[in-house]
Amino acid sequence: MIFITAKFRVLAEHADRWPQIAAEFTEATRAEPGCLWFDWSRSVDDPTEYVLVEAFRDDQAGGAHVQSAHFRTAQETLPQYLAETPRIVNATVPQEDWSLLGEMAVPEGR
Repeated sequence: MIFITAKFRVLAEHADRWPQIAAEFTEATRAEPGCLWFDWSRSVDDPTEYVLVEAFRDDQAGGAHVQSAHFRTAQETLPQYLAETPRIVNATVPQEDWSLLGEMAVPEGR
């Protein structure tokens, strides 16, 4: 799978509304057949920073994502709300879902 994490620093005056601003892009991406997940979180250290964790089935699905109409629309509309260019880590990993963190296993039945 293609695993991507990106950090978006949003202009302070738009930070509280970022989930609504990015909602159409988020919904369209989640509907892509090759999208495994596309999840936003807000930083606990910086209220203007959102972290996007996304995954796509394979290179073909990742390519389809960046070629999609909703991706092009996001490229045109979202930067006006950003304080800087988003930072990204993009890697191919040999798995298809999240693995369990065994070092912090929770006993079954709890």
